[in-house]
Amino acid sequence: MSAEHPSITRFRDEHQRRGGTGEIVILPDSVHTAALAAEALGCEVGAIANSLLFDAEGTPLLILTSGAHRVDTALVQTTIGGPTLRRAEPEFVREHTGQVIGGVSPIGHPAPVRTYLDPWLQRHEVVWAAAGHPAAVFSTTYDELLALTGAEPLAVAKD
Repeated sequence: MSAEHPSITRFRDEHQRRGGTGEIVILPDSVHTAALAAEALGCEVGAIANSLLFDAEGTPLLILTSGAHRVDTALVQTTIGGPTLRRAEPEFVREHTGQVIGGVSPIGHPAPVRTYLDPWLQRHEVVWAAAGHPAAVFSTTYDELLALTGAEPLAVAKD
């Protein structure tokens, strides 16, 4: 990647503005799945924080979950007492995050998005998340990710 992609630059600026301390890494290839990201970074798949946007009856809802989990939408709906959750369509994701599926970062969206963070990620000293592009990731910690995003901790899967 000769020139930095604009979505990575926007992420970098927002990360710095919010006081993020982690390293932003541009990988040679897209890592649009937790397994690919873990392989490229040499870490456990559970240390990858997937940013999954859901359509809650027209309202975006972001869930940051461990790559080792699948979000149990029924559990989440019951816990938060919210509307039906559906996996967001690509256009919905781009509209509400300014990014594409596989590269959605936890921060830097056009408008605030209600966000939940999987406490399971606390098991990892270093957590990796997308940095606005499918080939960009950043390192962080659970506590820093909680602070950067203003997320609420929420169990999103039955262990």
